[in-house]
Amino acid sequence: MTTVNTYLNFNGNCEEAFNFYKSVFGGEFLYLGRFSEMPVQEGVPPFPKELDNKIMHVYFPISKETALFGSDVGGEWASTFSQGNNFSISIHADSREEAERLFYGLSAGGKVSMPLADTFWGDYFGTFTDRFGINWMISFTTQQHK
Repeated sequence: MTTVNTYLNFNGNCEEAFNFYKSVFGGEFLYLGRFSEMPVQEGVPPFPKELDNKIMHVYFPISKETALFGSDVGGEWASTFSQGNNFSISIHADSREEAERLFYGLSAGGKVSMPLADTFWGDYFGTFTDRFGINWMISFTTQQHK
């Protein structure tokens, strides 16, 4: 079943915010990764060292159907951070084909910021802003997360 969740971006205080959410909702993070854990990628400049301990991605389920995802902004994304519009609708598709249908359908007339592609974390993933200014993330998990 395709799921829809919210992805939150923070300007350096993601860990603080998610620890607060955890104190309210209870539960545990299913994944918390830092920028220092991100592998070097060809053609992608390394992140500044001051981001090493910041959150690259956190996955926090708050019910069987819903999760909060988040990260600190960094590198080229930091210049566009604006509190109040620092979130995306995150859709996890059931198949690669469904991910493509949703990605290409919703991004029509919008601006693709990251084309759909296989990623180092094991998802088929892409991001865009639709023609109405809404940020979206589309993914299909191609392998089990550790």
